[in-house]
Amino acid sequence: MIDNTDNRNKPALTGAELVNPYDGTREKADQVEEMFDSIAPAYDFMNMAMTFGLHRVWRSRALNASTRGLDSNADIRILDIATGTGDVAFDLHRRFPRASVTGIDLSEGMLAIAGNKLKDLDESAQKHICFERGDSLRMRFDDNSFDLMTVAYGVRNFQHLDRGLAEMARVLRPGGTLCVIELSEPASTPVRGIYRLYSRRIIPTIGRIVSGDSRAYSYLPESIAAAPQRDEMTALMAKAGLAGCRWRSMTFGSVTYYICTKK
Repeated sequence: MIDNTDNRNKPALTGAELVNPYDGTREKADQVEEMFDSIAPAYDFMNMAMTFGLHRVWRSRALNASTRGLDSNADIRILDIATGTGDVAFDLHRRFPRASVTGIDLSEGMLAIAGNKLKDLDESAQKHICFERGDSLRMRFDDNSFDLMTVAYGVRNFQHLDRGLAEMARVLRPGGTLCVIELSEPASTPVRGIYRLYSRRIIPTIGRIVSGDSRAYSYLPESIAAAPQRDEMTALMAKAGLAGCRWRSMTFGSVTYYICTKK
């Protein structure tokens, strides 16, 4: 079958958009979905092992900074994009027990684990949290729908980062806050050398053994290195129509959170 699509109207791929989990013959979004379905059973364990438990500290600091000044009893709407196994959504419910928290993800395997975790929580959590399959580049939600949005370790997996940021700006309410947490490479040369040894040699080896996926944890450091970071990321956020974009790195620069608002 001949594809007559006019490629001139397609956005050029750059950075992490060019890094695929498996091959160069299929859409990145399809491969990301397949990858996370594959590693879903090992995902939480690998997060703990790879970060020595620091992922919880990173999440707490980022959410503390992005929700400062918000009333814990506020009746607000929260969207967690690339929710994975739901840990960010659950943390947000603990902080804002009256809020409506929606978590979306491409991977049915990850969502199944999030759903099982939710079943073990109390009635309040089950009432206020919901998970659903959703594409962050084409969200079903109306404009100006959410007061707070979060994305943890997801934006470098977007097939088109500019579209994803524009969609987030679209569904965020004026005055609302977006918090993005993403892995990054340390800026310091000596630290970066140690980091690359760990991320490119040790993590892929452990990942292959634990998850059984020979490629997923090699894709991880490749996509981190290729993704926009720090000032480059905040510039893209501003271009998407978000305001007050700022960042802060933690643990020698191995992870960075970004906070911005919508005017």
